[in-house]
Amino acid sequence: MAGPDFGALGATFKICRVLQAMSLIAVIGMAANFVSEIVSAKTAPPAVLVGTLSVTSVAVIYCVITFILFMDGILPFLINTVLDSLLLIAVIVVAVTVGKPLSYLDCNVIGQVSGASSSAYAFTAALGNSLDQDGGKIDYNHWIGGTKGTCLEMKSIWGLSIALCILFAFSAICSTCLWRRGKQIAPKEVEG
Repeated sequence: MAGPDFGALGATFKICRVLQAMSLIAVIGMAANFVSEIVSAKTAPPAVLVGTLSVTSVAVIYCVITFILFMDGILPFLINTVLDSLLLIAVIVVAVTVGKPLSYLDCNVIGQVSGASSSAYAFTAALGNSLDQDGGKIDYNHWIGGTKGTCLEMKSIWGLSIALCILFAFSAICSTCLWRRGKQIAPKEVEG
């Protein structure tokens, strides 16, 4: 099950894919938990969470498929580089969208200022307070500051999104190097 021997570049690519999958699954779990709680309160989740779930779900499927293709030695590295770059752009959009209002929040003072706790009651109360007046949609900018737990969990999603930006950039670079290496090795094998 070791796969083809691509040396240190191949090992780095595999490690990147595993870290990407772990981070993506963590983001999916946290975002899905929020969506579940919001939907159970009979409101519509913010578009930021739905978009985060969409991008990360597609990305984790992509990571699994490309990891399998790499292990079988049939991954087209040039196409993989392009797709990694496209996913890098998508993850950057997620990180910026999720993080823009979060960067101004200090999660540690949320419970102290309003006296709210991180309980389910506090979450539901914050949910009710952050509803838009025009149709029961959650205002993301107000909702993330509702409870300390919500703020910390969203900052975790933001941090993992930033880590995913680095990992997808790194795997695209590794894939480009593996493609170039394959181009240099192939003509030598034909000549010999």
